[in-house]
Amino acid sequence: MSKSVTSGLKNKGGTVPPFRADHVGSLLRSARIEKARLQKAAGDINSAELRAIEDTEIIRIVEKQKEIGLEAITDGDFRRAWWHFDFLEGLDGVEGFVPEKGLEFHNTVTKAYGVKVTGKIDFTDHPMLEDYKFLHSIAESHTAKFTIPSPNMLFVRGKNIKEIYDTTEGFVHDLTIAYKKAIRAFYDAGCRYLQLDDTAWSQLFSEEGNSLIRRSGFAPVELSTIFANTINEAIADRPDDLKVTLHICRGNFQSSYSGTGGYETVSETIFNGLDVDGLFLEFDDERSGSFEPLRHVKRSNLQIVLGVITSKFGELEDADAIKKRINEASEYVDLNQLCLSPQCGFASTEEGNLITEEEQWEKLKHVITISKDVWK
Repeated sequence: MSKSVTSGLKNKGGTVPPFRADHVGSLLRSARIEKARLQKAAGDINSAELRAIEDTEIIRIVEKQKEIGLEAITDGDFRRAWWHFDFLEGLDGVEGFVPEKGLEFHNTVTKAYGVKVTGKIDFTDHPMLEDYKFLHSIAESHTAKFTIPSPNMLFVRGKNIKEIYDTTEGFVHDLTIAYKKAIRAFYDAGCRYLQLDDTAWSQLFSEEGNSLIRRSGFAPVELSTIFANTINEAIADRPDDLKVTLHICRGNFQSSYSGTGGYETVSETIFNGLDVDGLFLEFDDERSGSFEPLRHVKRSNLQIVLGVITSKFGELEDADAIKKRINEASEYVDLNQLCLSPQCGFASTEEGNLITEEEQWEKLKHVITISKDVWK
Protein backbone atom coordinates (compact mmCIF):
# COMPACT_ATOMS: atom_id res chain seq x y z
CA MET A 1 0.00 0.00 0.00
CA SER A 2 1.36 3.42 -0.94
CA LYS A 3 1.67 6.32 1.44
CA SER A 4 -1.26 8.57 2.18
CA VAL A 5 -1.59 11.70 0.08
CA THR A 6 -1.41 13.68 3.32
CA SER A 7 2.06 12.36 4.11
CA GLY A 8 3.89 14.97 2.03
CA LEU A 9 5.35 12.39 -0.36
CA LYS A 10 7.69 14.25 -2.67
CA ASN A 11 6.69 14.39 -6.32
CA LYS A 12 9.31 12.42 -8.23
CA GLY A 13 7.46 12.61 -11.52
CA GLY A 14 4.91 14.72 -13.32
CA THR A 15 7.50 16.63 -15.35
CA VAL A 16 6.60 14.80 -18.58
CA PRO A 17 3.15 13.93 -19.96
CA PRO A 18 0.75 13.12 -18.56
CA PHE A 19 1.12 15.87 -16.00
CA ARG A 20 0.00 15.86 -12.35
CA ALA A 21 -2.75 18.32 -13.29
CA ASP A 22 -3.92 17.52 -16.80
CA HIS A 23 -7.05 17.67 -18.91
CA VAL A 24 -8.60 15.55 -21.63
CA GLY A 25 -8.56 18.35 -24.19
CA SER A 26 -11.84 19.66 -25.58
CA LEU A 27 -13.21 22.99 -24.39
CA LEU A 28 -16.54 24.75 -24.79
CA ARG A 29 -16.73 26.45 -28.16
CA SER A 30 -16.84 30.20 -27.78
CA ALA A 31 -19.79 32.29 -28.91
CA ARG A 32 -17.60 33.76 -31.63
CA ILE A 33 -16.76 30.30 -32.98
CA GLU A 34 -20.42 29.28 -32.96
CA LYS A 35 -21.42 32.46 -34.81
CA ALA A 36 -18.62 32.05 -37.37
CA ARG A 37 -19.65 28.48 -38.14
CA LEU A 38 -23.21 29.59 -38.78
CA GLN A 39 -21.92 32.38 -41.02
CA LYS A 40 -19.79 29.90 -42.95
CA ALA A 41 -22.74 27.53 -43.40
CA ALA A 42 -24.85 30.43 -44.68
CA GLY A 43 -22.14 31.51 -47.12
CA ASP A 44 -21.55 34.83 -45.38
CA ILE A 45 -17.85 34.09 -44.78
CA ASN A 46 -15.42 31.77 -46.55
CA SER A 47 -13.13 29.04 -45.21
CA ALA A 48 -10.14 31.37 -44.85
CA GLU A 49 -12.18 33.87 -42.85
CA LEU A 50 -13.50 31.11 -40.60
CA ARG A 51 -9.99 29.83 -40.00
CA ALA A 52 -8.75 33.30 -39.09
CA ILE A 53 -11.49 33.55 -36.46
CA GLU A 54 -10.59 30.08 -35.18
CA ASP A 55 -6.94 31.13 -34.93
CA THR A 56 -7.85 34.16 -32.84
CA GLU A 57 -10.08 32.18 -30.50
CA ILE A 58 -7.55 29.36 -30.12
CA ILE A 59 -4.85 31.89 -29.19
CA ARG A 60 -7.22 33.26 -26.55
CA ILE A 61 -8.04 29.90 -24.95
CA VAL A 62 -4.42 28.75 -25.10
CA GLU A 63 -3.38 31.87 -23.21
CA LYS A 64 -6.11 31.14 -20.68
CA GLN A 65 -4.80 27.60 -20.17
CA LYS A 66 -1.33 28.97 -19.57
CA GLU A 67 -2.66 31.64 -17.22
CA ILE A 68 -4.43 29.18 -14.92
CA GLY A 69 -1.35 26.95 -14.72
CA LEU A 70 -1.84 24.01 -17.06
CA GLU A 71 1.37 22.55 -18.46
CA ALA A 72 -0.34 20.83 -21.40
CA ILE A 73 -2.30 23.10 -23.70
CA THR A 74 -4.76 22.12 -26.44
CA ASP A 75 -6.70 23.95 -29.14
CA GLY A 76 -9.90 22.89 -27.38
CA ASP A 77 -11.05 21.07 -30.56
CA PHE A 78 -12.16 24.51 -31.75
CA ARG A 79 -11.85 23.49 -35.39
CA ARG A 80 -13.91 20.31 -34.94
CA ALA A 81 -17.58 19.41 -34.80
CA TRP A 82 -16.91 15.92 -33.40
CA TRP A 83 -14.05 14.50 -31.35
CA HIS A 84 -13.74 11.48 -33.68
CA PHE A 85 -15.51 11.87 -37.03
CA ASP A 86 -13.52 14.95 -38.11
CA PHE A 87 -10.27 13.01 -37.88
CA LEU A 88 -11.54 9.69 -39.21
CA GLU A 89 -13.04 11.15 -42.38
CA GLY A 90 -9.65 12.67 -43.15
CA LEU A 91 -8.15 9.21 -43.62
CA ASP A 92 -7.91 7.82 -47.12
CA GLY A 93 -10.82 5.48 -47.81
CA VAL A 94 -13.17 7.09 -45.26
CA GLU A 95 -15.99 9.54 -45.94
CA GLY A 96 -18.52 11.34 -43.78
CA PHE A 97 -22.23 10.84 -44.41
CA VAL A 98 -25.61 11.60 -42.88
CA PRO A 99 -27.41 8.49 -41.56
CA GLU A 100 -31.08 8.26 -40.65
CA LYS A 101 -30.46 9.02 -36.98
CA GLY A 102 -27.76 10.16 -34.58
CA LEU A 103 -25.92 8.36 -31.81
CA GLU A 104 -28.00 7.44 -28.79
CA PHE A 105 -27.07 8.70 -25.34
CA HIS A 106 -28.91 8.50 -22.04
CA ASN A 107 -32.09 10.54 -22.59
CA THR A 108 -30.76 12.27 -25.70
CA VAL A 109 -29.54 11.73 -29.27
CA THR A 110 -26.83 13.51 -31.26
CA LYS A 111 -27.43 15.08 -34.63
CA ALA A 112 -27.21 12.58 -37.47
CA TYR A 113 -23.67 12.09 -38.78
CA GLY A 114 -21.28 9.20 -39.28
CA VAL A 115 -18.40 7.82 -41.31
CA LYS A 116 -18.25 5.01 -43.83
CA VAL A 117 -15.41 3.07 -45.41
CA THR A 118 -15.39 3.58 -49.17
CA GLY A 119 -11.95 2.21 -50.08
CA LYS A 120 -8.73 0.84 -48.69
CA ILE A 121 -7.66 2.67 -45.54
CA ASP A 122 -4.47 4.71 -45.69
CA PHE A 123 -2.91 7.98 -44.57
CA THR A 124 -1.23 10.31 -47.05
CA ASP A 125 -2.06 13.74 -45.63
CA HIS A 126 -4.52 15.26 -43.17
CA PRO A 127 -5.86 18.76 -42.48
CA MET A 128 -5.30 18.30 -38.75
CA LEU A 129 -1.55 18.37 -39.32
CA GLU A 130 -1.89 22.09 -40.02
CA ASP A 131 -4.13 22.38 -36.95
CA TYR A 132 -1.39 20.88 -34.80
CA LYS A 133 1.32 23.06 -36.36
CA PHE A 134 -0.63 26.18 -35.42
CA LEU A 135 -1.05 24.96 -31.84
CA HIS A 136 2.64 24.11 -31.68
CA SER A 137 3.57 27.59 -32.91
CA ILE A 138 1.81 29.27 -29.97
CA ALA A 139 2.68 26.75 -27.24
CA GLU A 140 5.97 28.46 -26.30
CA SER A 141 7.34 26.76 -23.17
CA HIS A 142 4.20 24.68 -22.68
CA THR A 143 3.54 21.23 -24.10
CA ALA A 144 1.18 21.16 -27.06
CA LYS A 145 -1.13 18.20 -26.63
CA PHE A 146 -3.09 16.85 -29.57
CA THR A 147 -5.95 14.38 -29.43
CA ILE A 148 -7.17 11.99 -32.10
CA PRO A 149 -9.62 9.08 -31.90
CA SER A 150 -8.21 5.64 -31.25
CA PRO A 151 -8.12 3.42 -34.34
CA ASN A 152 -10.75 1.32 -32.58
CA MET A 153 -13.26 4.06 -33.26
CA LEU A 154 -13.28 3.34 -36.99
CA PHE A 155 -13.72 -0.33 -36.14
CA VAL A 156 -16.87 0.38 -34.09
CA ARG A 157 -18.25 3.47 -35.90
CA GLY A 158 -17.26 2.88 -39.52
CA LYS A 159 -20.02 1.65 -41.80
CA ASN A 160 -19.61 -0.58 -44.88
CA ILE A 161 -16.34 -2.11 -43.70
CA LYS A 162 -17.33 -5.58 -44.89
CA GLU A 163 -18.10 -4.20 -48.35
CA ILE A 164 -14.45 -3.25 -48.73
CA TYR A 165 -12.63 -5.82 -46.58
CA ASP A 166 -13.18 -9.59 -46.64
CA THR A 167 -11.61 -10.12 -43.23
CA THR A 168 -11.24 -8.26 -39.95
CA GLU A 169 -7.50 -8.94 -40.12
CA GLY A 170 -7.18 -7.18 -43.47
CA PHE A 171 -9.07 -4.15 -42.24
CA VAL A 172 -7.08 -3.90 -39.00
CA HIS A 173 -3.81 -4.30 -40.91
CA ASP A 174 -4.51 -1.32 -43.17
CA LEU A 175 -5.93 0.70 -40.28
CA THR A 176 -2.84 0.26 -38.11
CA ILE A 177 -0.54 1.10 -41.02
CA ALA A 178 -2.51 4.31 -41.59
CA TYR A 179 -2.20 5.21 -37.91
CA LYS A 180 1.53 4.51 -37.91
CA LYS A 181 1.87 7.02 -40.75
CA ALA A 182 -0.38 9.53 -38.97
CA ILE A 183 1.56 9.29 -35.72
CA ARG A 184 4.83 9.77 -37.58
CA ALA A 185 3.41 12.79 -39.42
CA PHE A 186 2.29 14.44 -36.18
CA TYR A 187 5.67 13.69 -34.63
CA ASP A 188 7.46 15.25 -37.60
CA ALA A 189 5.24 18.32 -37.13
CA GLY A 190 6.59 18.63 -33.58
CA CYS A 191 4.06 16.67 -31.52
CA ARG A 192 5.46 15.02 -28.39
CA TYR A 193 2.18 14.47 -26.52
CA LEU A 194 -0.51 12.57 -28.39
CA GLN A 195 -3.72 11.26 -26.86
CA LEU A 196 -5.95 8.56 -28.32
CA ASP A 197 -9.62 8.90 -27.33
CA ASP A 198 -11.61 5.68 -27.18
CA THR A 199 -15.23 4.87 -26.27
CA ALA A 200 -15.02 1.38 -27.80
CA TRP A 201 -13.84 -0.20 -24.56
CA SER A 202 -17.01 0.83 -22.73
CA GLN A 203 -18.95 -1.84 -24.65
CA LEU A 204 -17.00 -4.41 -22.63
CA PHE A 205 -17.87 -2.96 -19.23
CA SER A 206 -21.47 -4.17 -18.95
CA GLU A 207 -23.49 -7.27 -19.73
CA GLU A 208 -25.71 -5.18 -21.98
CA GLY A 209 -22.64 -4.17 -23.99
CA ASN A 210 -21.35 -7.72 -24.08
CA SER A 211 -24.68 -8.90 -25.43
CA LEU A 212 -24.45 -6.37 -28.25
CA ILE A 213 -20.92 -7.56 -28.99
CA ARG A 214 -22.05 -11.19 -29.23
CA ARG A 215 -24.87 -10.20 -31.60
CA SER A 216 -22.30 -8.50 -33.82
CA GLY A 217 -20.48 -11.82 -34.23
CA PHE A 218 -17.62 -11.39 -31.73
CA ALA A 219 -16.94 -12.82 -28.31
CA PRO A 220 -16.14 -10.08 -25.75
CA VAL A 221 -12.70 -11.54 -25.00
CA GLU A 222 -11.97 -11.70 -28.74
CA LEU A 223 -12.95 -8.08 -29.22
CA SER A 224 -10.88 -6.88 -26.27
CA THR A 225 -7.87 -8.64 -27.79
CA ILE A 226 -8.53 -6.96 -31.14
CA PHE A 227 -8.85 -3.56 -29.47
CA ALA A 228 -5.58 -3.98 -27.55
CA ASN A 229 -3.64 -5.35 -30.51
CA THR A 230 -4.91 -2.59 -32.80
CA ILE A 231 -3.70 0.13 -30.44
CA ASN A 232 -0.39 -1.58 -29.72
CA GLU A 233 0.38 -2.14 -33.37
CA ALA A 234 -0.60 1.42 -34.29
CA ILE A 235 1.82 2.95 -31.75
CA ALA A 236 4.54 0.28 -31.91
CA ASP A 237 7.01 2.33 -33.94
CA ARG A 238 6.58 5.65 -32.14
CA PRO A 239 9.77 7.52 -31.24
CA ASP A 240 10.97 7.24 -27.63
CA ASP A 241 10.30 10.90 -26.89
CA LEU A 242 6.69 10.80 -28.03
CA LYS A 243 4.31 10.22 -25.10
CA VAL A 244 1.07 8.49 -26.07
CA THR A 245 -1.86 8.28 -23.68
CA LEU A 246 -5.27 6.63 -24.01
CA HIS A 247 -8.49 8.19 -22.77
CA ILE A 248 -11.18 5.57 -22.14
CA CYS A 249 -14.63 7.15 -22.09
CA ARG A 250 -18.23 6.07 -21.55
CA GLY A 251 -19.63 8.83 -23.72
CA ASN A 252 -19.85 12.59 -23.25
CA PHE A 253 -22.54 14.55 -25.08
CA GLN A 254 -24.32 17.56 -23.59
CA SER A 255 -23.60 16.29 -20.07
CA SER A 256 -25.05 12.86 -20.87
CA TYR A 257 -23.43 9.43 -21.28
CA SER A 258 -23.83 6.23 -23.27
CA GLY A 259 -22.02 3.52 -21.29
CA THR A 260 -21.97 2.12 -17.77
CA GLY A 261 -19.89 -0.37 -15.81
CA GLY A 262 -16.51 -0.59 -14.12
CA TYR A 263 -13.17 -1.69 -15.56
CA GLU A 264 -13.04 -5.09 -13.86
CA THR A 265 -14.07 -7.29 -16.79
CA VAL A 266 -11.16 -6.16 -18.97
CA SER A 267 -8.86 -4.66 -16.33
CA GLU A 268 -5.92 -6.99 -16.95
CA THR A 269 -5.95 -6.15 -20.66
CA ILE A 270 -6.32 -2.39 -20.10
CA PHE A 271 -3.75 -2.09 -17.32
CA ASN A 272 -1.16 -4.59 -18.50
CA GLY A 273 -1.90 -5.27 -22.14
CA LEU A 274 -1.70 -1.76 -23.58
CA ASP A 275 1.67 -0.22 -24.46
CA VAL A 276 0.62 3.37 -23.78
CA ASP A 277 2.40 5.76 -21.43
CA GLY A 278 -0.71 6.79 -19.55
CA LEU A 279 -4.41 6.11 -19.14
CA PHE A 280 -7.03 8.80 -18.63
CA LEU A 281 -9.82 7.02 -16.76
CA GLU A 282 -13.33 8.05 -15.76
CA PHE A 283 -14.02 7.78 -12.05
CA ASP A 284 -16.39 10.71 -11.56
CA ASP A 285 -19.51 8.77 -10.52
CA GLU A 286 -20.85 5.32 -9.69
CA ARG A 287 -21.15 4.37 -13.38
CA SER A 288 -17.37 3.93 -13.48
CA GLY A 289 -17.16 1.48 -10.59
CA SER A 290 -14.54 1.38 -7.86
CA PHE A 291 -10.77 1.79 -7.86
CA GLU A 292 -10.30 -1.91 -7.12
CA PRO A 293 -9.50 -2.86 -10.75
CA LEU A 294 -6.36 -0.72 -10.39
CA ARG A 295 -4.85 -3.63 -8.44
CA HIS A 296 -4.05 -5.12 -11.85
CA VAL A 297 -1.59 -2.32 -12.67
CA LYS A 298 1.81 -4.05 -12.73
CA ARG A 299 3.78 -1.57 -14.83
CA SER A 300 5.78 0.97 -12.83
CA ASN A 301 6.06 3.22 -15.91
CA LEU A 302 2.30 3.53 -16.51
CA GLN A 303 0.69 6.78 -15.34
CA ILE A 304 -2.94 6.63 -14.27
CA VAL A 305 -4.83 9.91 -14.67
CA LEU A 306 -7.78 9.85 -12.29
CA GLY A 307 -10.85 11.51 -13.77
CA VAL A 308 -12.56 12.07 -10.43
CA ILE A 309 -13.66 15.61 -11.24
CA THR A 310 -16.58 15.79 -13.64
CA SER A 311 -16.80 17.95 -16.74
CA LYS A 312 -20.54 17.35 -17.03
CA PHE A 313 -21.71 19.76 -14.32
CA GLY A 314 -20.45 23.09 -13.05
CA GLU A 315 -20.58 22.61 -9.29
CA LEU A 316 -17.10 22.20 -7.81
CA GLU A 317 -16.41 18.98 -5.94
CA ASP A 318 -15.31 19.18 -2.31
CA ALA A 319 -11.51 19.34 -2.40
CA ASP A 320 -11.06 17.15 0.67
CA ALA A 321 -13.37 14.53 -0.83
CA ILE A 322 -11.26 14.48 -4.01
CA LYS A 323 -8.05 14.13 -1.98
CA LYS A 324 -9.65 11.24 -0.12
CA ARG A 325 -10.49 9.55 -3.39
CA ILE A 326 -6.91 9.98 -4.64
CA ASN A 327 -5.76 8.45 -1.38
CA GLU A 328 -8.09 5.49 -1.95
CA ALA A 329 -6.66 4.99 -5.44
CA SER A 330 -3.13 5.09 -4.02
CA GLU A 331 -3.94 1.92 -2.07
CA TYR A 332 -3.72 0.11 -5.42
CA VAL A 333 -1.26 2.25 -7.42
CA ASP A 334 1.70 4.19 -6.05
CA LEU A 335 0.91 7.87 -5.64
CA ASN A 336 3.77 8.80 -7.96
CA GLN A 337 1.99 6.96 -10.76
CA LEU A 338 -1.21 8.96 -10.30
CA CYS A 339 -2.33 12.23 -11.86
CA LEU A 340 -5.56 14.23 -11.77
CA SER A 341 -7.93 15.54 -14.45
CA PRO A 342 -11.58 15.93 -15.32
CA GLN A 343 -13.06 12.62 -16.47
CA CYS A 344 -13.58 13.91 -20.02
CA GLY A 345 -13.46 17.03 -22.10
CA PHE A 346 -15.98 19.84 -21.78
CA ALA A 347 -17.18 19.64 -25.38
CA SER A 348 -16.67 16.30 -27.10
CA THR A 349 -18.93 17.70 -29.79
CA GLU A 350 -19.40 21.31 -30.78
CA GLU A 351 -22.64 21.48 -28.77
CA GLY A 352 -20.69 21.17 -25.51
CA ASN A 353 -21.73 20.11 -22.02
CA LEU A 354 -24.34 21.94 -19.94
CA ILE A 355 -21.79 24.10 -18.19
CA THR A 356 -20.65 27.72 -18.58
CA GLU A 357 -17.21 28.78 -19.77
CA GLU A 358 -16.51 30.34 -16.38
CA GLU A 359 -17.43 27.06 -14.66
CA GLN A 360 -15.15 25.22 -17.08
CA TRP A 361 -12.13 27.31 -16.12
CA GLU A 362 -12.96 26.99 -12.42
CA LYS A 363 -13.03 23.20 -12.81
CA LEU A 364 -9.57 23.22 -14.37
CA LYS A 365 -8.26 25.56 -11.67
CA HIS A 366 -9.71 23.13 -9.12
CA VAL A 367 -7.70 20.29 -10.68
CA ILE A 368 -4.51 22.35 -10.49
CA THR A 369 -5.04 23.51 -6.90
CA ILE A 370 -5.80 20.03 -5.62
CA SER A 371 -2.87 18.47 -7.47
CA LYS A 372 -0.48 20.99 -5.92
CA ASP A 373 -1.74 20.05 -2.47
CA VAL A 374 -1.43 16.31 -3.13
CA TRP A 375 1.93 16.16 -4.94
CA LYS A 376 4.02 18.60 -2.91
